[in-house]
Amino acid sequence: MADVPKIFRIILQVPDLERATHFYSALLGVPGRRIRGARHYFDCGAVILALLDPSADDKQPKSAPDCTYFSVRDLDAVHARAEELSCLSQNDVHGAPGGAIKKRPWGERSFYVIDPFGNELCFVEADTIFTGK
Repeated sequence: MADVPKIFRIILQVPDLERATHFYSALLGVPGRRIRGARHYFDCGAVILALLDPSADDKQPKSAPDCTYFSVRDLDAVHARAEELSCLSQNDVHGAPGGAIKKRPWGERSFYVIDPFGNELCFVEADTIFTGK
């Protein structure tokens, strides 16, 4: 049997850990936990979402190069929190506003947000996830 690698942590860089912790706690609906140094972890199933403020090492944060995808059971509840945080994406996604809950051409029911630091996120209703199979 092959030793298939598993993703266990994704790091998003942020310039202000306190502000990012507040934002993500409100958006995800969980407080997460502070980790030694300039990190804050959110347990997201088998994968940890880690917020990292690289300025502690005199480095500038970089936005993630692409979207980070989350599976959720209650898409409407997360959308309502995102709307309260004014972070719904205004970008076009296949002819529809990214911040709107829509059934995408590949069958997922989802919406997109952009965090205050430029990182793009997508929330997908769990029962509609497309895995290519």
